[in-house]
Amino acid sequence: MLRDYLQAALRHAHYEVLTDDGSFYGEIPFCNGVYANASTLKECREQLEEVLEDWVLFRVYKNLPLPVIDGRALEIREIA
Repeated sequence: MLRDYLQAALRHAHYEVLTDDGSFYGEIPFCNGVYANASTLKECREQLEEVLEDWVLFRVYKNLPLPVIDGRALEIREIA
């Protein structure tokens, strides 16, 4: 379930080449603060995936809502 959610979010990633240094910048627009910058597109994608995973885990830890992505939702449930 988590893997499907992360993959769905990554499908919405936007990448661009920065003109000042030729590095790659990537972000997931509806995941505020999820972005990466690296010298190659492959490295940028890998970093973006790591940042996204950390972002999701942090929001779960802090009991913060997560966006529904392509109909996929992660629900935080308290287990007694």
